[in-house]
Amino acid sequence: MSYFWRKLAFYGVALWAALTINFLIPRLIRGNPVDIIMGRFQTGQPPPAEFRRTLEIMLGVSDAPLWEQYLAYLRNLLRGEFGQSVTYYPASVVSVIGQAMPWTLGLVSISLILTVILGVGLGMLAGWRRGSRLDSLIPATTFLAAIPYFWLAMFLLFLLGGTLGWFPVNGAYDYEHVRMGFSGAFLSSVLYHGTLPALTLVISGIASWLLGMRNMMVSTMAEDYVIMARAKGLRPRRVMLSYAARNAVLPSVTGFAIALGFFVGGQVATEVVFSYPGVGFALLQAVGNADYPLMQGIFLMISFAVLAANLLVDLLYGLIDPRVRKAA
Repeated sequence: MSYFWRKLAFYGVALWAALTINFLIPRLIRGNPVDIIMGRFQTGQPPPAEFRRTLEIMLGVSDAPLWEQYLAYLRNLLRGEFGQSVTYYPASVVSVIGQAMPWTLGLVSISLILTVILGVGLGMLAGWRRGSRLDSLIPATTFLAAIPYFWLAMFLLFLLGGTLGWFPVNGAYDYEHVRMGFSGAFLSSVLYHGTLPALTLVISGIASWLLGMRNMMVSTMAEDYVIMARAKGLRPRRVMLSYAARNAVLPSVTGFAIALGFFVGGQVATEVVFSYPGVGFALLQAVGNADYPLMQGIFLMISFAVLAANLLVDLLYGLIDPRVRKAA
């Protein structure tokens, strides 16, 4: 059990560090959100001082010492209060993130599942059939891993969306002709509009999974237990799945947590290119308007999601492979 407690302690410290950095970064950026909102209400006469003070309280802008602001920030987090959004004023940060979160979760989860299944599956087959046509395509797929998400997104947007007109170029569904709700027309429109963003994430992420699984399969096939299984005359399918792939996939479990951070970063860039109404697009709007509360809320959500995924993977890896617990 000491392995699991050490992991919990490590990620607890990492979460505290993420909270602290999340508190400091917006305060190092130039610009005052109160001035931005007051500029929207300029009518020729300066607004009363009470109006400015009200906005400062709502947006968490204070001249108090930094340590007092930090303690107030932690207290608000415990109460689930993130303040008001400057960009979508007077909406709260929680409501803005709540509206954007379902789109991001749906796109990320579907894209990540497809990426892992295709990458691990094709990598397993390429490693098992070393020297085949599929294996010869591996060097070409590594080129995809070097392409930035936003560049690939713009290329697919231009080719498949603009030139060929196969897919829509922005939005999450047909806002003019489809009403939001659990209907066949709405769900089909969501899938249709989400194809290009999902395709961008899958193409960019599949190469690393494919290459990693292929190399581990090649290494695992030289192990004694795989050679012994073949010598016993077991069916090739059983040897591939139960002996080679089962052990070769373990490093991919660890790589899942690492890849998740890059995947989330790619999600943000992809949403910006396609004007997809997710968390990434909301983050862009927040940065452009010096919306500190919204930036903090989104950064905190992303940090918590990545840390939670890493913790879950580490704990599962310890359960899957007892050698990890003994080494730790």
